[in-house]
Amino acid sequence: MVREIVFDTETTGFEYAKGHRLIEIGAVELINHLPTGKTFHQYINPEREVPEDAVKVHGLTYEILKDYPTFDKIADKWLDFIGDDKLVAHNASFDMNFVNYELKQINKKQMSWDNCIDTLEIARAMFPGARCSLDALCKRFEIDNSARTFHGALLDAQLLSEVYLELLGGKEPSLLLDAKKQQNKIELVNKSDGNNFRKPRVFNIDENFEEQHQQFLEKNVKNPIWNL
Repeated sequence: MVREIVFDTETTGFEYAKGHRLIEIGAVELINHLPTGKTFHQYINPEREVPEDAVKVHGLTYEILKDYPTFDKIADKWLDFIGDDKLVAHNASFDMNFVNYELKQINKKQMSWDNCIDTLEIARAMFPGARCSLDALCKRFEIDNSARTFHGALLDAQLLSEVYLELLGGKEPSLLLDAKKQQNKIELVNKSDGNNFRKPRVFNIDENFEEQHQQFLEKNVKNPIWNL
């Protein structure tokens, strides 16, 4: 079983080193690359005003966020959700740096970079020179993102989980898995009696039919290759 957490964040700005803070985390659980329906979603009180430019992106003002818990109150809940499983993010350095900065401030275990998959890097390798934003990839893979009027961490994580599956080959991985299972069944049948191949099927042919077939060949097939 492969468990992965596709996640996204929203923040008050681009640089945590300049005092910007997390305001939202959203995540989707995948088992063997398929969503289980289990999610994590939390708004966070950033303990500071949210600049107007950021509000235009995600629609979250300090007035909306001020009654939600601060990050230290939800950190354990987040760490319990992700466990030690793989993390998937789009432009992962942004999300990882922000969350790890917040974790560091409260002396909590930081998320491992060795455990992180960046879908932006995958997309850029697959489509050199093409736009690889989440919206662009949704359009490329015909994923409906019409509900994305603002950036939202949970919605974006859900969309990214669909994009991630497409980057892995869409439904092909499951088809290949089914084919492998079928091949394994054939191999088990072949090995069950010590043979390398299936035994040929034996048919009982009526003598009259065989004679009629020979007459048909002699009449209709001139200079057959099996007589050369």
